[in-house]
Amino acid sequence: MPTFDIVSKIDGQTLDNAINTAKKEILNRYDFYDSKSTIELDKKTNQLTIVTENDMRLKAIKDSVISRMVKQGLDPSSLDDGKEQYASGNMIRKEIKIREGIDKPTASKIVKKIKDSGLKVQASIMDDQVRVQGKKIDDLQAVIALCRKEDFGQPLQYINMRN
Repeated sequence: MPTFDIVSKIDGQTLDNAINTAKKEILNRYDFYDSKSTIELDKKTNQLTIVTENDMRLKAIKDSVISRMVKQGLDPSSLDDGKEQYASGNMIRKEIKIREGIDKPTASKIVKKIKDSGLKVQASIMDDQVRVQGKKIDDLQAVIALCRKEDFGQPLQYINMRN
């Protein structure tokens, strides 16, 4: 039986390249001259930490990171904004979580959408991914087209197509 998996992953190396390019861009900007701004990516917890002096610089850094992600081919909807916290002195810290894997509510939305479509496929939730099985590859390709039209709030990839 042909199958494929629906997942939500981000390539860590590509994300790291985008963050490093954004750092270089920020260091070379005139409005960040003599700034103590930092951008750090923690690969273990998938968290981006931005520390800067004011809201304007925070917004500029975030815009730079998002534009670099788009240029590297990454979907910025995988960034999950946290609250801004005031760090020591007059610094502002913002922690942005990078979502990987499909959470249970989103996975159930995907399965419900596939079942409501009337296609002859079975969709099941497996950990942080959704596996779709069908008798024909055409049905599986119709499911991929259906999921691409819909917005589930995070980027989706379609992998492991097996015949």
